[in-house]
Amino acid sequence: MSNEILTADLFKPEDAEGVTKLFTEIYGDGYPAKVVYSPEELIAAFEKRDNIPIVVRTPDNRVVGYSSLFRAAPDKGVYEKGNGVVSPDYRNSGVISMIFQYVKKILPGMNDVNMFFGEPVCNEIYIQKAAISVLPVVETALEVALMPAKAYEKEKSASGRVSTLLMFMTLTPNPHTVHIPDIYADYFKYIYDGFDDRRVFLQSKEDIPSLLQTRIDTQIFDNAGIARVAVHEAGSDFEEVFLSEEQRIMSRNAEVIQVWLKLSWPWVGRVVRLLKDKGYFFGGILPQWFGEDGLLMQKTTSQPDWQEIHLFSERAKKILEFVKADWQ
Repeated sequence: MSNEILTADLFKPEDAEGVTKLFTEIYGDGYPAKVVYSPEELIAAFEKRDNIPIVVRTPDNRVVGYSSLFRAAPDKGVYEKGNGVVSPDYRNSGVISMIFQYVKKILPGMNDVNMFFGEPVCNEIYIQKAAISVLPVVETALEVALMPAKAYEKEKSASGRVSTLLMFMTLTPNPHTVHIPDIYADYFKYIYDGFDDRRVFLQSKEDIPSLLQTRIDTQIFDNAGIARVAVHEAGSDFEEVFLSEEQRIMSRNAEVIQVWLKLSWPWVGRVVRLLKDKGYFFGGILPQWFGEDGLLMQKTTSQPDWQEIHLFSERAKKILEFVKADWQ
């Protein structure tokens, strides 16, 4: 169907029922972001600006496309565009491109957004291609096996868990110092050489400070089998504290654990070594994640299906090479 009859616009309360119907049509009850299944919660989150949806409507106000902007990092100035979905009736009709064009239009007016990123799935390349064609996003990381297989059972569009690509766009520049773990020096050089903001680079050589106490914050998404661990401070007790937290996470049957580290630490390399000893591997760079840049480390309880990670750009494929090499 032609996209000429469609309109992209900000969400309105009367769209809520249509959004819920659209996600149920495609994912059943398996989509991880449960807010999309509750019209009341969708409206409340929009009114609080916690979730800013964009919808694509037909002339009779049927919702056939959806995505949203929401805070997704420790720093409140980092917003994600995610939860994208298109009705099967309107696939290959430019719906995703319409949403990206609308995002491009409204982002300059969103003064609280310093860094913007997308998280397209890797069981197909269409969303990746649409994002790159419309926005000056830069690929910086790959989240292995992030999305649960259950989300794709109804459409049969994936045979297992689905990986996602992280693509960032700087709105407010923030030049600062990044400390590079020696084992990832080549990875960092490649990723930052193509980035859209300036950084000063130093080798991470220091030992973890003996007087610092570890401080972490964990989110566990039971339905998706995901745990995300933000390490706000890494002290001499890091190994002990992290092991205890990992055991708690595994007791909740998590299949994927992500760890976010601060690249502002001169001792980040030491923390990386400790995580690698416990089976964690490189994920990529998270620009302005903590106000300053972060590093994604990750671990999966089963072997990733590398053959099912489909990427559009050569840059994304190179990042996959880094991730897979470190996992091996």
